Amino acid sequence: MIKESLYREIVALALEEDLGTAGDLTTDSTITPDSEVAGEIRTRRAGAIAGLEVARYVFETFDDTLVYDAQVQDGDRVEASRVLATIAGNARSVLSAERTALNFLARMSGVATQTALLVDAVEGTGVKIADTRKTMPGMRALDKYAVRMGGGMNHRFGLHDAVMIKDNHIAAVGSITKAVEAVRARVGHTVTVEVEVESLKQLEEVLETDTDIVLLDNMAPVELAEAVRMVDGQMTTEASGGVTLDTVREIAETGVDVISVGWITHSAPQLDIGLDFV
Repeated sequence: MIKESLYREIVALALEEDLGTAGDLTTDSTITPDSEVAGEIRTRRAGAIAGLEVARYVFETFDDTLVYDAQVQDGDRVEASRVLATIAGNARSVLSAERTALNFLARMSGVATQTALLVDAVEGTGVKIADTRKTMPGMRALDKYAVRMGGGMNHRFGLHDAVMIKDNHIAAVGSITKAVEAVRARVGHTVTVEVEVESLKQLEEVLETDTDIVLLDNMAPVELAEAVRMVDGQMTTEASGGVTLDTVREIAETGVDVISVGWITHSAPQLDIGLDFV
């Protein structure tokens, strides 16, 4: 379960964005104040689910008399037309909160679904699918939670919890060795240090440094396999770049430990989820 503190503010902003200062003009004009409804939130396509508690929070924040009952759990994989939750109570409240609740649920379930597809594609290889920092601004906690619900794992949450030395850091400081030495002098041995390389020659230099993880960026499978052979278990190997559902299995079979994928958070299509009154 995701902590409420991680989404409380963004839900408030989302409701304010949708309702503005005038509220729901359509609903308030057409629905009487005392109207009651009951509805079902359903998937219209199969997928992995994430965000049920966020959707609950949206409805209950708007109107704490609404009754929301989840029928499945985050992390469940469901078929099309599955009832995910029921909602009952004041019709105006349900309609006014509906889109915001579904936006969170559909986006998070979309991320979980794409992650699950990749996880299934590498089954049996021992490779872990990870996300990146390419998340929707302000929604990183929700995006990364959704990745976990799809069976993936999280890369560093932000700039503050791990070191990742990239090409521009190396260019600015002069070499991989200098960059790693500078980092270790500041953060010590307890912080994970990762270095991004674009060639086997750069990898050779990394292997002479105090590095925990090497990110093999945009390498062809034959290069990845050679990189894994060179590392020989000295550090964790991570492949990134050019990862699709069509290529992920071949990448996994090179022997890398982790495959990180940016598009599962920055470009995942929403899972089609709707609310129908019954």
